[in-house]
Amino acid sequence: MKAEYHFTGKHRDYMKKCLVNTVNVAEGAVRSGKTVDNVFAFATLLETAPDRLHLASGVTVAAARLNIGDCNGLGLEAIFAGRCAWSRYRDNVCLRVRTRTGEKLVLFAGGGRADSYRRIRGGSFGMWIATEVDLHSDSFLREAFNRQLAARRRRVFWDLNPGSPNAPIYRDYIDRFAAMEDFPGGFNHRRFTIRDNPAVTPERLREIEAQYEKGSLWYRRDILGERCAAEGLIFPEFAQAPERCTVPWSGLGPEERAALLADIGILTVGVDFGGSRSLTAFVCAGISRDGSRVTILADRNIPGRKGEIDPARVYREFIAFIRETEERFAPLRIRAAFCDSAEQYLINGLRRACRREGLWLAVGDAAKRPVRDRIQCTSDLLASGRMRLLDTCSLVAAGLAEARWDPSAAALGEDRRLDDFSSDVDILDAEEYAWERFFVR
Repeated sequence: MKAEYHFTGKHRDYMKKCLVNTVNVAEGAVRSGKTVDNVFAFATLLETAPDRLHLASGVTVAAARLNIGDCNGLGLEAIFAGRCAWSRYRDNVCLRVRTRTGEKLVLFAGGGRADSYRRIRGGSFGMWIATEVDLHSDSFLREAFNRQLAARRRRVFWDLNPGSPNAPIYRDYIDRFAAMEDFPGGFNHRRFTIRDNPAVTPERLREIEAQYEKGSLWYRRDILGERCAAEGLIFPEFAQAPERCTVPWSGLGPEERAALLADIGILTVGVDFGGSRSLTAFVCAGISRDGSRVTILADRNIPGRKGEIDPARVYREFIAFIRETEERFAPLRIRAAFCDSAEQYLINGLRRACRREGLWLAVGDAAKRPVRDRIQCTSDLLASGRMRLLDTCSLVAAGLAEARWDPSAAALGEDRRLDDFSSDVDILDAEEYAWERFFVR
C-alpha cells in the first residue's frame, strides 16, 4: 500500500477488530478519521478476499467515489496506485484492482434514493463498504445485505455521523446488532470524536469549531460526536445575541454604506408564495464578490391564504419590492428571483409582469435543496460570520430567532423545522431560496 497515515491506538484497535468481525461500524464526528479506517481495513482484506465482486456505496455514486475512492488522497486509488483502474461492470462504475490473489472488482453505487437498490439487484458481493450509511435508503440497505448471502468471506464496513437517537439506522440495525449477545460473525462498533484524528492539529481544530454555532445540533453531532435529537431552537446563539450578525444600516454613514455595497457582487431575491394560513414572502440577498458571504438586505411579506391569493396583488407587490430595493441599494441591480417551484402559474405571471415593467431580471425556480441542508448551511454561515442582516430586516431576524425543531419529527428520528405558524417559516424559505444556489452543496 502506498498511502500513508498515522493511526492512533483507538483507530488501530478498531481496524484490528475489522479483520475478524463481520459487521463493522465507525460512528462519530466529522473529520474523526472513521472513513479512512474502513477504507484501510477494506483494502487490507481485499488483497486476500476469495470473492471477486465487492460493493462500495455512498448517498450517490459521486459521493462514493469521492469518499471511498479518493478519500483525500487516502482512498482505494492511492492504496492500490499502479494496480487499479476505473472501468465499467454491467453498466455500473467499478474500480478494477490487481491483488495478490487475482483481480477484484469494486462496484460503486449510490444508495440514497428509494429505487437505488435496482442498480445492485442481481449481483453477488463479498464485502460491502458504505459511507454516510444513515443517508442510504432502507430498501438499498436490505438489498445490499441480501446480495452478500453467497459471500465466501462476508464483511460489512459502515461509517456515519451521529444523528438522532431515534433514527432508523440505530433502531433497525446498529443498536439492534449491539444488543445481541452473540451476533453471528461478530459486531465491531466504535465511536470517534474529531480529537481522535491525529491529522487535525489544535490550530485546525479551533478553525473547524469556529465554523459551528456552539450548542447547536450540528456542533453537538459534528464536533462532540453526540447522538442528539433535533429539539428546541434551531439557531440558539443567534436568538441570544442577534446583534452579532446584524449590520446597523441606519447608523452607517455614506462612506460605510458604500463600502458595504462595494463588497457585494450580485443581488438575488427569494420568493415563497402564500398558502393555507401562510404569507407570500420576498427576501433580497447580496452575495459577496468572492462568493463566500451573504448579506440579507431587504424583506417583505404580504397576506395571501390558499384560495384567497390575488395574483395581481402579488405581482404589484413584487414589482414594488424590486424597485424600492434597487433604488435603496443603487447602483446594484437585482439579477435573479428564485421562486417556490410549486406555483408555476405565479412564476409565469411574475415573469410577464417584470417584462411589462421593464425589469429584466431572471425569474425562475428555486433550487429547493433539502430543508435540513439549508438549515445546516445557515448555521455554518452565521457561526463563521459569513451571514449578516441589515437591522431593517426584522422579518428574517425574527424568523431565525424563533425557528424551532419539530418535536414530533424528533421522536421519529427526523430533523424537521417546526411549521405550525408559531414562527415565520415562509420568510425563512424565501431567504434561503435567495442564496441556496451559491452556498448549499
